[in-house]
Formats: sequence, structure tokens, C-alpha cells
Amino acid sequence: MQDGSVLAASADEKAPGSREKGLNRVLEILEFLHTTQRAIGIGDLAKGVNAPRSTTYTLVRSLVDAGLLEMAGDGNRVYFGKKLYLYGMDYVRGNDLLRRGRQEVDHLSRETGETSELCMLQSGRYTIVHSSPGTRPFRISSATGLQIPLPWTASGRLLLAGLDRVAIEAMVSDDDLVLPDGRKLQLDDFIADIAKAGVTGYCVTSGLVDAYTKCLAVPVFSAPGKVEATMCLVVPIDTSEERTADLIGLLRGRAAGLSIGA
Repeated sequence: MQDGSVLAASADEKAPGSREKGLNRVLEILEFLHTTQRAIGIGDLAKGVNAPRSTTYTLVRSLVDAGLLEMAGDGNRVYFGKKLYLYGMDYVRGNDLLRRGRQEVDHLSRETGETSELCMLQSGRYTIVHSSPGTRPFRISSATGLQIPLPWTASGRLLLAGLDRVAIEAMVSDDDLVLPDGRKLQLDDFIADIAKAGVTGYCVTSGLVDAYTKCLAVPVFSAPGKVEATMCLVVPIDTSEERTADLIGLLRGRAAGLSIGA
């Protein structure tokens, strides 16, 4: 079956705009699988995207035939297919910042022994686009593709630098301000942190995602004043101020090498 067949859902084939509806359903399916991070049954998938089971089944069958999804386990669950992986590798090869950024992150992790990340905005969320684990005996939670509310992160404060209050409010919900331990950040404080990060050119947050780590982040620019990504290190919360300052300096040097017109 041709790849174009994934755009139409049989239940709506004759309805006006059915192709657009089918495309929206496809995007919802892909986003749901990305969010759940695991193979899932067709019934649960249909519930997750709020679509009829018959429509979801037809779309999934077309996506499987196109190689974009694959059946997993007993054949009743579905997940991403090899073709999406190949498309992703094409994106990496075609995106100079991402390609060079991945190399810098890996090098930074080896050099410092700390968990290193390259992060960007995706669908209004802080997203780890590449992560390299440190050499410490305990593992810090960090994984490529992980999406986290912007207020939980140092990178989020840098990625929003330069935006006005209205734009920031549009990207941050009340739920985003609630930390994993139940504490709630104040929106005014978050906006003030964004302004400060934009002026200092780096950001440090402690004990937001968990009680044991702090994050050091610096911006990567795609044009003067335009933050395209961040490079960050996730370190133990008791890391000394001297060590923290040294790591921030190292991060700023590496990020400057990736930036354009900073």
C-alpha cells in the first residue's frame, strides 16, 4: 500500500475534508505513541486519541503497511516502525545544529563525567533531543525524546527568553507550574527567572524535577538574540559553587561554538 493511503480514514472517506481529518488523526496517533513511550493496543489507542475504533484500526493498518508503525508483541499492540527511525536519521544528517550538538554533548559528558543534554522547544514543551549519561555510579533520569513542562527546567527559562508575557502565558498552563513533589511555582516568579536568564546568559535550577539534582543550562543561538536550543548539565545538588561556575564556563564556551551570530 502506498504511503499516501495513511491520509484517509475509511469511516470519513466521503465526508468533506476527510483527507485533512485523516491527517489530523495520523498526527494524533503519532503524538500519543510518543507521549506514552510504549507499544499499545488498538482499543487503548482509539480511546487515547478519542477516535472510533474502526477508524483507528484502518489508519493503523495503513501506517503499518507504509512501515511507519509496526505490530508488537502478540500482534495486538502497535508502536513506531523502522521507517520513522530512518526519517529521523535523515533529519539528524540534514540539521547542522543537531548533528554538531550531538557530538558536543557526547564530548562534554566524557570530559566532565556529568549527564549532558541538548534541548529544544517542541510543541510547547522542553524536549531533550540528545542526551549522554555521565560516569557517576547513580543514574540521573534523562532520555532523548523526554518532554517536560518548561517551568521545571533551567533550559525552559532560556528557551523562552525574549518572549513577552502574553506569549509565555500561552505556552504555560497551571498544571505546568506544579512540580513533581506538589509544590506550585508562581507565574510571576517564573517570568522573572526568564528575564534574568536572558540577561545573564545562563540559568541554574535546583531541586525542581527531583530533590537530588540541579541543572546548569546555556543558550545556543540560531541568529542574534534567537535561542534555538540549550546545552545543559545535570549534576548532583550538592555540587560546589566553584565546580558549578567552572561547568557553566565550559558550557558557555561549547554553546558559543555552536551558535550563529551570538
